[in-house]
Amino acid sequence: MDYRDKLVENYFSVGFQQNEIISMLELVHRVKVHPRTLKRILCRLKLCRRKNYSDIGIVVNFINSQLANSGQLHGYRWMHLKCIQHGLIVTQKTVREVLALLDPEGVYIRKRKRLRRRRYFNEGPNAVWHIDSYDKLKRYGICINGAIDGFSRHIIWLHAGRTSSNPKVIAGYYLSAIMRLGGCPHTIRADMGTENGTIEAMQTALCQIFTNPEQCKPPFIYGKSTANQRIESWWSNLRKQCAQFWINLFETLDEENMFNGSFLDKSLMQFCFLKIIQEDLDAVVQIWNSHRIRGSKKNRLCLGRPTIMYQAPSLFGAENKLIPISEAILRCLEDQCLFYSNPCDHSIMELCRNIISENNITVSVDDPYSAVKLYVDLRTMIIHLMQQH
Repeated sequence: MDYRDKLVENYFSVGFQQNEIISMLELVHRVKVHPRTLKRILCRLKLCRRKNYSDIGIVVNFINSQLANSGQLHGYRWMHLKCIQHGLIVTQKTVREVLALLDPEGVYIRKRKRLRRRRYFNEGPNAVWHIDSYDKLKRYGICINGAIDGFSRHIIWLHAGRTSSNPKVIAGYYLSAIMRLGGCPHTIRADMGTENGTIEAMQTALCQIFTNPEQCKPPFIYGKSTANQRIESWWSNLRKQCAQFWINLFETLDEENMFNGSFLDKSLMQFCFLKIIQEDLDAVVQIWNSHRIRGSKKNRLCLGRPTIMYQAPSLFGAENKLIPISEAILRCLEDQCLFYSNPCDHSIMELCRNIISENNITVSVDDPYSAVKLYVDLRTMIIHLMQQH
């Protein structure tokens, strides 16, 4: 399979339509493909959406498996895209009907939800990034921080970590993102808080050096969280599609007296759950960035898929506002950042590994309930050791 075929297969697998695939190939990868050529490639690769539908039993089993974890929060459009990205060929109608049969209560609850949207305008991708921390899991030692592009609603980063209060950790997220993209945005919008101090200093310095002072917009803007609407409104999507499942799971542990907020319990939460939660967040980002944002009569914003709007803004009459910065310059900022390599406190991590090794515990945290079992077992053994001493 050549390079062009791999690109076509990748964009098809995330749910892009044929005209969207052609635009992305030309604008992002400089590969021109005629619509008839694309159809021949799809036919040769046996990629189709309206025939050779997946067996309904396989679809039902997949959706049922998703309903066992955070997938129970998804609506039919989100679940349909998730099915496509897992290689299933199925219609939205089928997914909607399966969800209605398997989870009628969840469908009813989602139908009653209503969301008011503020009016918002943005010039183009990387004109403004909105950053914020999501604290609903902070009590359990899981701190989530994210950034979203104001124009395209493309998620720049979404990380689960041990802290969202250390300025150097948040700066590490920022530096990793701008190194990956090859530059920084014109403006960053954030809430008042000491955790954003290092990012402010780095963003301000880069903009002053690499932009024309006469044309430069404020490099960093502080304000109330209620005004940081892009990221604040997106947290509701995260809660609906992912976070509420983890909140419910951890609250159950709390109610069963298996969590008391101590340093030990938070560290064990990080050791057992941080990796799987990050995988869940990555899945949410992938689905969100490739889903289609639908319009409304009062919305002045460009509408489409966040990834396409972010990477190919010319399709929407916009221009990429990224400020190019060389990697060599960005490497000089690494000493101002902190990149955690361990999921939790080093001493707790070593203790957990020793207990697992000495007791031949099978570590399987591929699903939330295996992680719960590991957490409960480790907590019980460590408390028992502490009581003996």
